[in-house]
Amino acid sequence: MVTFLAADIVERLLTMLWPMARISALLLIAPVLSLDAVTVRIRIVFAFVLTLFIYPLFDWPVIDPTTAPGLVELANQITIGILMGLILQVVLAAVATGGQAIAGSMGLSMANMMDPNLGNVPVLSSFLVILASLIFLGLGGHVMLLELLIQSFEMIPIGKGLLSLNAIGQLLAWSSMMFLGAVLLALPLLVILLAVNLGLGVVVRAAPTLNIFAVGFPAMILAGMAMLYILMGAVGGRLQWLWQAAFTQLRTIIGLE
Repeated sequence: MVTFLAADIVERLLTMLWPMARISALLLIAPVLSLDAVTVRIRIVFAFVLTLFIYPLFDWPVIDPTTAPGLVELANQITIGILMGLILQVVLAAVATGGQAIAGSMGLSMANMMDPNLGNVPVLSSFLVILASLIFLGLGGHVMLLELLIQSFEMIPIGKGLLSLNAIGQLLAWSSMMFLGAVLLALPLLVILLAVNLGLGVVVRAAPTLNIFAVGFPAMILAGMAMLYILMGAVGGRLQWLWQAAFTQLRTIIGLE
């Protein structure tokens, strides 16, 4: 007959607290899993199930969370999870910023929608973010993220030291990709729309009586939509490159590269 003592149960719960803290923090920030459609209850259940699967793979230290070292370690685990999620969120921020630049050049900047995760953004930005999320799932990004999460417990063990300042510095350096990625994503369309603008300027100069507002806005929208359709393959390839760069940066931060 197997008996369970209260002290054993408490010890198991205390050791499960540390991996669950890192996993829960990651689920709050990670792409797709952080959507409002994934409710808090689903995230809690998902975090608990992941903890049950990961728990037998490592030896976990027993640290009292009510002590000062325990509180520091709890904050450390939450910081690691948030850091891993923010690395990937930079990609979505770059996509939203690039969509805003394209929408502004096309004349669709006023066609906004309230996104619960991004705020008040142009419809084109929401479309590109949805496309980026689908590419993330198509690449198996959720599987790679869980694999890196498991490897992070090996590379950054619980109770073996705090997160280094070098990791924070790498996150700050990686955040510049939000603007660089947006430029790389929007630059082909912006160049073409600039050429259309120059053409419209020449036409208006040649025919001053022509109503630029009646001709310019429909022409810019039609040209932008047509070029977005033609360049969709290149946009998808750029989004794939951004996700791969994000996972490479994530491996570097946790010490795999």
